[in-house]
Amino acid sequence: MTPSAVGRQASVDLLRAIAIVLMVVVHFVENLSGWWGDAGGTFAGVHRVWWLPTGFAAPIFTFLSGMSYRLWLAVQQERQRSEESIAKGTIRRGLFLIGLGFAFNVLIWLPQDVFNWDILTLIGFGLLALEAARRMPDWVVLFAAILVAAVSPAMRVAAGYADFWQAGYFDYEFSISEVALGWLVTGYFPVFPWLAYPLAGYGLAPWLFAHHRAGLLMAVILGATATVLVVAWPGLPVAVTGNAARVWTMFPASTAYLLGTLAVVIAALAALHPWLDPQPTSGPGRGLMAWAEPLSRHALSIYLLHHAVHIWPLWAWGLATTGEPDSLWQVAMPVPWSLGLAAVFLLATLVLLKRLDRRRLPTAESLMRWLCD
Repeated sequence: MTPSAVGRQASVDLLRAIAIVLMVVVHFVENLSGWWGDAGGTFAGVHRVWWLPTGFAAPIFTFLSGMSYRLWLAVQQERQRSEESIAKGTIRRGLFLIGLGFAFNVLIWLPQDVFNWDILTLIGFGLLALEAARRMPDWVVLFAAILVAAVSPAMRVAAGYADFWQAGYFDYEFSISEVALGWLVTGYFPVFPWLAYPLAGYGLAPWLFAHHRAGLLMAVILGATATVLVVAWPGLPVAVTGNAARVWTMFPASTAYLLGTLAVVIAALAALHPWLDPQPTSGPGRGLMAWAEPLSRHALSIYLLHHAVHIWPLWAWGLATTGEPDSLWQVAMPVPWSLGLAAVFLLATLVLLKRLDRRRLPTAESLMRWLCD
């Protein structure tokens, strides 16, 4: 890791802020209005808003989780923190996020979805994997990422992925085998192939910061490969869905989707690093980072809060009007209303975060640091 790429990077903060804004907007629109922006996949029968860029926030977050861990690790080593202390801190953070993910599933999505394997459990497991990966050469970590992506389509077929998604969402029985399959390959964000993102973020971090032009070239190659898979080779069995010709899907994360989203995040970082990171608080990037940095620093808190703010009222409203908590799911309001609510939430959250920072009040991030570091 080069000296200029140790500690917080403005390019990483900006990209994470963009991802959390995308996630908030998409979740408000999808959950309240039932309109999806991703092409194909399990949700191919749902109305779509084509201009809504769904499907990009999760790859950005998971890739940046690996890259941020690499930056955090460089800081710990620069401070001469012991290997044992680093290992304990990493494992505690991973277990904290896994536990938080289960609690989140119960409190937000209700107890029946405790094992739906959402993004928090994935990132938590990714940290545990990176604790082992940090002891290996970068080429081994990147090879592991390629291997995870390569074997995933066959694993989906062997596991019977489509059988778990008959109703358009992950549906499983409370048995050891189906819970384990959900974690490995059939859940929302299973290890195969989603672990490839944090592994790639970790392994590519020093190279991307040192060779951003080569990073742009890599992004072009990945993007071109994804395009070939979608356009020129539509019959390639990289996705298990109702329509085998749809090769760009998020659920499951097809090979084309994996390569394409990696191309986007790598290209964005390669373009932003030379512009923002040398002088993040001066020049044209100053105003941008004034809002991006708090959104990035509190991304975990925003992720938790934005679900509670719009899902809990949705359950309560449905229960009060029809007796069923999920009766208004995806039909509560028109798209313009849900978009407006997302905008109001983001503005209010920015104001709230600035006040929390000034008064040094606790957040999910400060709780994790207090418990784990």
